[in-house]
Amino acid sequence: MGAIDCYPKSKLKLQSMFLHRKSTHLISKAKEVVLVAHPHPHIMPSPTIRSSAANLTRTMAAINKDGIGVNPHELDAIFEQKRSLRSKVRKALKNMDPILRSQEDNAIQNIVVESSWFKASKSLCAYVSSPALLEVGTSRIISEVLSSSAKERKKLYVPRVEDRNSNMKMLMISSVKDLIEKSMNILEPALVDSDGNQREDVMQASDPVDLFIVPGLAFDKSGSRLGRSGGYYDLFLKNYQELTKKKRWKQPLLVALSYSVQIIEDGGIPITPFDIPMDALVSPAGFVPISGAALRRCE
Repeated sequence: MGAIDCYPKSKLKLQSMFLHRKSTHLISKAKEVVLVAHPHPHIMPSPTIRSSAANLTRTMAAINKDGIGVNPHELDAIFEQKRSLRSKVRKALKNMDPILRSQEDNAIQNIVVESSWFKASKSLCAYVSSPALLEVGTSRIISEVLSSSAKERKKLYVPRVEDRNSNMKMLMISSVKDLIEKSMNILEPALVDSDGNQREDVMQASDPVDLFIVPGLAFDKSGSRLGRSGGYYDLFLKNYQELTKKKRWKQPLLVALSYSVQIIEDGGIPITPFDIPMDALVSPAGFVPISGAALRRCE
């Protein structure tokens, strides 16, 4: 396997990193107290926390089907830590040299489209990058899929935000012309195609998706991801993982794309029990497999 597919690190070390992260995640779940539904009547969240807590409460109502308890005082602290980290990463992204950004965009997308795991995928969900959000570019990845012949083309599903309650769809497109401009110049698929037909929703598709290309604000090499506070991807990925279990499909590979300034030291990203970990990370330096599934893709 070429260096472009995997970092030259010990698989045992990467596997232990992943197992440690997962065990820590599960232990934190076990220790938390069920206080979300009935918070202490004498303690009110601060005004700056209240909107974030309300957002997460709505998301948890959909995500928390396993009865996981969360201490609201711990959530307050986590929200504040996340808010602080988001501010730092956004500043770093804004200060990033445009030439360096372009070079890293090209490097990251080259790694993806030339990888064995991308080439082997039959269908995928990928975000449409937005310059306004300073996301790693995906234009070449999307072009690579859509420019293939109809017979060999992978199915491509891209996100469409439905509301402010963390609900998002992934709809299939066959051309960049299927995208329409929404707020902040973000491109999303229209609900129907040019013939007036409803677009295929990945949640109703007859076949599984085997790859997700996931955005975010910050990542570490143990799989933690910091989103933009909306909870859209965590909720969607949770729902899709539940669908695959119900259908007895293979779980998709979750791959995050990250500029070098977005990579945080391990343990530096505060997480809740509802944050979905990534299987792998792609940065300008290469592909970092984290989970066992990602390690097997490198063999």
